[in-house]
Amino acid sequence: MRLIAFIKNWTLLCALIFGTIIYLLFSEIPFLQSTGDYMGPKLVDLMPYIISIMLYITFCKIQLGDMKPRKWHFLLQGTRIVLAGLTVIAIQFIHNPETKILVEGVFICFVCPTAAAAPVITEKLGGDIASLTIYLLIDNGVTALIIPLFFPLVERGEEISFLAAFFMVFKGVMMVLIVPLVLALLTRKFMPKFSNWLNHLKNIAFYLWTLNLAIIMGLTAKNIIHAPVSAFALTILIIIPLVLSFLQFTIGKAVGRHYHDSIESGQALGQKNTVLGIWLTIRFLNPYTALAPCAYVIWQNIINAVQLWFKEKYGYLKW
Repeated sequence: MRLIAFIKNWTLLCALIFGTIIYLLFSEIPFLQSTGDYMGPKLVDLMPYIISIMLYITFCKIQLGDMKPRKWHFLLQGTRIVLAGLTVIAIQFIHNPETKILVEGVFICFVCPTAAAAPVITEKLGGDIASLTIYLLIDNGVTALIIPLFFPLVERGEEISFLAAFFMVFKGVMMVLIVPLVLALLTRKFMPKFSNWLNHLKNIAFYLWTLNLAIIMGLTAKNIIHAPVSAFALTILIIIPLVLSFLQFTIGKAVGRHYHDSIESGQALGQKNTVLGIWLTIRFLNPYTALAPCAYVIWQNIINAVQLWFKEKYGYLKW
């Protein structure tokens, strides 16, 4: 019973541990390696579909009239652009390759858009999922604009056109955000009984997210374990995202507190789409920099796990 209670209270932490163990089992034990090599890519390909289903269930609770832009949406976008922009400026004065990798890691942790799963965690924390959903749409639109602006300045010789960036982000947003949102709104209007039934499936979207998180953690463990960098650089690339995740959650909550939306704004700035960040880094920046968003996955979900535990234990969030 104590074990079940622990898993219930620390579900995200258990997902991180489970994903790591499963990866190690299927990558290090010889007779399991062929299964791991086959199933690993299949599970990664499954992730967008899990997110789509998870968000569809969550969005069935949204009232269309509640989806209105708020001031903090634009303040946080400005904050994200300023933080990323300052990092880009700093990179221009760095000539040491290892130091540049570290600063590029900071950049990618700032520039990453909000995770599609943020509304699920926001709901568990008692926040407004409609407000965060609007923020996600704005956030991804801004991301499509700033990627072609910033990335060529970070890594010389790697250029990405505006149209390429736009369609790259738009494709992902359509799959995991817009389609589930439209289907959920149509379900509420034309199939209210089914929508109400979904709304009574307590925590189903959250547990779908933990499944996705376990897959992400397996990918993260692979990148960290096989990183061809020095032990010192690896340690720094793991520690820096801890500072950055705490910083961004704190800034987000501080901004949102003025508008009585500290939960939503904290998740909006702090919970990042690190899978996109990892892909962008490998494709356009120094591939070793991908360790930073990999580590950010761990820290942001530890922070989320602590928040969920505190909310469950005390009924509110002090931070």
